[in-house]
Amino acid sequence: MRKQTFRKSSFTLIEVVVVIIILVTLASIATPLYLNYVKKANIGAAKTQIKLLEDALTGFKLDTGSYPDTSTGLRALVENVDQSEKWDGPYIKPAVPKDPWGNDYVYTSPGEHGDFDLLSYGADGQPGGTGENADITNYVEQ
Repeated sequence: MRKQTFRKSSFTLIEVVVVIIILVTLASIATPLYLNYVKKANIGAAKTQIKLLEDALTGFKLDTGSYPDTSTGLRALVENVDQSEKWDGPYIKPAVPKDPWGNDYVYTSPGEHGDFDLLSYGADGQPGGTGENADITNYVEQ
């Protein structure tokens, strides 16, 4: 009777280490690119939401004759806060969105730059800032 021999195939420690090094190198390149993409996407989403809120505020003004004041704020877009008969909302559904960083938009009426100012404080949630922490507004900063 003939004896059968089986050759066991496996990876050596050096091969495993080389694969791990390659994976870590790829991750170190891809992670900053992904995070930069996420930052840009959040800024774009905030700009889009501000435009959506501007349109809703315009609809509110067309129905009631004026923008909501600062104390009423953006709540007036989803509920008839002043019990006005001219209110024909809700102007935005289901609720006023938060900015991409989870903060409320800041609304002031009358605004310093127009009929109203609408802004997000950006990633840091604080007024001012530069880069990814810059405020995102419905007006052009000067």
